[in-house]
Amino acid sequence: MDGIKSQLIQDEMSERIVETAEKLAYSVGAHTITVRKILRELDITNRVFYNRFHNLDEVLRIVYQNTVTKIRSRVKSEIDEKSDFFEHIMDLASSAIFISYETKIRFSSYVYETDDEASNCEWWTDIIKKHIEYGVSKGYIKEVDSDILSHSIWCFCRGYNSDVVARELPREKAIEEFRYSFGFMIEGLKK
Repeated sequence: MDGIKSQLIQDEMSERIVETAEKLAYSVGAHTITVRKILRELDITNRVFYNRFHNLDEVLRIVYQNTVTKIRSRVKSEIDEKSDFFEHIMDLASSAIFISYETKIRFSSYVYETDDEASNCEWWTDIIKKHIEYGVSKGYIKEVDSDILSHSIWCFCRGYNSDVVARELPREKAIEEFRYSFGFMIEGLKK
């Protein structure tokens, strides 16, 4: 819960409240969580909750930030010199879509209301840019403006993910269609 300065008491109960909110978000969706549901789950009073948090939104921001951290830690962005560069890029992009799919299903409306887009964009575009520059240095892809291209790829992936969540496309179908569409983008980069 580091980084949330407005939180009041930080203790084991604070952690339990966040964990309960996370469990509820994944089982019933973030939009259905109420303070009352958390109180019932933990058998605690309003006072216990409000001594630790100002409101439910504060708890959900922590849950969402924890989820973003988990997603980022699961993305394997190291480049393996022995593997096919373009397959690596496809796998990296697909895994990011796969990992974030469930999160966005559970947080669909909440994600875009609270997402720190600038920070998220910067994190992802740095990873994408590193891959683009590696591909250019190895002669795998054309000379490109890596800043513009990394941002464009991030926008494509973020927009695609948002669309499949809104359409409630099954995860497997979403990944299949993403790999198909992203494949054309990769083909256009090849030298």
